[in-house]
Amino acid sequence: MNAARAADQADPGRREVGADGAVSLDDIAGVSREVPAGRRGGPASGSPAGRVPRRGHGGRRSGDSGTREAILDAARAQFAERGYHGATIRAIAAVAEVDPALVHHFYGTKEALFAAAMRLPVVPSEVLAAALARDAWATGGDPAAGLGEHLVRTALGLWESDQMRETFVGLLRSAVTSDQAAVMLREFIADSILSTVARAAGLLTHGSSAEADFRAAMVATQMLGLALTRLVLALPPIAGASVDDLAVTVGPTIERYLTGEIRLPERRAGQHPRTGQRSGTGRSGR
Repeated sequence: MNAARAADQADPGRREVGADGAVSLDDIAGVSREVPAGRRGGPASGSPAGRVPRRGHGGRRSGDSGTREAILDAARAQFAERGYHGATIRAIAAVAEVDPALVHHFYGTKEALFAAAMRLPVVPSEVLAAALARDAWATGGDPAAGLGEHLVRTALGLWESDQMRETFVGLLRSAVTSDQAAVMLREFIADSILSTVARAAGLLTHGSSAEADFRAAMVATQMLGLALTRLVLALPPIAGASVDDLAVTVGPTIERYLTGEIRLPERRAGQHPRTGQRSGTGRSGR
């Protein structure tokens, strides 16, 4: 199911980003992490952390109107408690008291469930893959614009949309104030964002996986830095710049990180996957 539609159908009474835009761990989870002993159910001790209270009768849910709400509550609690890597569809289903197949039915993938639970209107990897597809940037808009410029325009357009801005800013603020939120967001970025950038930009076909990881992470430093200075810190020259100005200025740097010559850390220089020769300088470019 499309993450935007899933988010729209989620509980309208759930917590929103605070007045200052910050999101606490409980805000992210959307539920209390303490559950009265008399209301615990499902798996016995050793069951997944972040249990949510039962609603209605015991047993697994089928398709009642509270199922989506229960799944999203359980997902927020599990992602907050266990991070993106540690939270599993099976554990989320157990906490929500539904069959794992029902979670897949409603949300499809773990990433789509995370997007819905975090109130993101899109599945990030899908947007990135579309933005990085050659047909999306090489034949549209300004023919002189490169991949990096197109990526910056796409990201800014998404971040600053009415559907995305408040949630995205809240996630950024929570990541710099909460260790648990930082772990969750870092793991999500590594799994869903950086891997998509590496794959869609063809990084894995031109070098080692370590080089691809480093290039994608460098792109993240530029993009997250842009997001923080424009949307969170509101640094006047950056906050006041147009999307066109930022895309034209930042885009070439993004493109160099993706395809240009860069200096790789020695531990990542490694051997070329085809020649087997070790890079002596730690430099790589296409």
